[in-house]
Amino acid sequence: MSTDRPQRFRWLLHFDLDQFQVSVERLRSPELADVALIVGGNGDPSEPRKVVTCASYEARAHGVRAGMPLRTAHRKLPDAVFIPLDTQAYDAASAEVMDTIRGLGYPVEVWGWDEAYVGIEREGVEREGVDDAAITEIATRMRTAVLGATGLDSSVGISDNKQRAKMATEFAKKPDRLPPRDPAGVSTFLPVQPLPDKVFLLDDRNWIELMGQRPTRDLWSVGPKTAQKLSANDIDTVDDLIATPRDDLISTFGPHQGNWLYVLCRGHGDSTITAEPWEARSHSKSRTFPADLTSVAEKHSAARQLTRELLDQVIDEDRVPFRIAVTVRTSTFYTRTKSRKLAAPTLDIAELTPVVLDLLDRFDADRPVRLLGVRMDLVPLDAQPTVDTDLDLEVT
Repeated sequence: MSTDRPQRFRWLLHFDLDQFQVSVERLRSPELADVALIVGGNGDPSEPRKVVTCASYEARAHGVRAGMPLRTAHRKLPDAVFIPLDTQAYDAASAEVMDTIRGLGYPVEVWGWDEAYVGIEREGVEREGVDDAAITEIATRMRTAVLGATGLDSSVGISDNKQRAKMATEFAKKPDRLPPRDPAGVSTFLPVQPLPDKVFLLDDRNWIELMGQRPTRDLWSVGPKTAQKLSANDIDTVDDLIATPRDDLISTFGPHQGNWLYVLCRGHGDSTITAEPWEARSHSKSRTFPADLTSVAEKHSAARQLTRELLDQVIDEDRVPFRIAVTVRTSTFYTRTKSRKLAAPTLDIAELTPVVLDLLDRFDADRPVRLLGVRMDLVPLDAQPTVDTDLDLEVT
């Protein structure tokens, strides 16, 4: 556990990657650009109890959304391309993004694969003169750095606390949610003119104008049940919530949630960042080939190269693999992963390569291979793994 103590900041950025899993898959398979793409489960929409993890904007236009059963998504959009989850690929892409942000010199608090909070200008120290123009320039530079390093696009919300920064990101993603400009083309609700692409600043100066008439459901952390309960008490908009006495909220929702709603509707929240060091539990490399691999020799050659490249990365981090996994995606998008715990952690390529090749040979040799991936689960050089099984595993 990190020993870093949370620090308060005058500016917080909410960094959010756009349609993350879809974007990673399109980087690996550029021919999937601009098509309706749905990521989830094993990529088979006929499987029960599997849900959509991420849908492209093209699929969202037809009503497909995250959390929807894959079968329902298929009924809505049968011609969409369905892709299985590849968590190792998303781990690796996310790690590269977060490392790029850290490289800009600011503390980062990671909240998942596709989002993080960044603290700018710590409280209690001499002000650095970060004004509206400077903070939006930092946000834009962050987006540009990540796009250049990873090919992944993003949106950034700016505010003085996490909750309001996350709500600002929604305006950055969907500028059509903003009120219309005045006849002169000036947006009085924007502290920064002109507004940078996919960057938005939301603070006390424009909070009421932008959020006052919005439904309470638009407030971060207000779910449908809470919104329904508020509406039952004639509290439908953020302005309605602001006008409700604190004691009334506490009477209806209890002291914890009542006080939180009183604070939240006024645009206040958590201004701390805990910059915990991030270390991936595994690293992986995968490659989508321009032409399917059909021969054993081709598959072995590609697997050897991936193993060598991946091991070089692991060695640089002073860590050692204790488990190997191989992922194969065929020309029909059938995807499976097989893994095995090593007899002992090792950095010896002569010991690792035969394991990779043996796992690869356990797949049907007659299936053309569209994508091949190798993953190494890692421990520090001076540590031993806690995994207690040496069975071969197949992830379906």
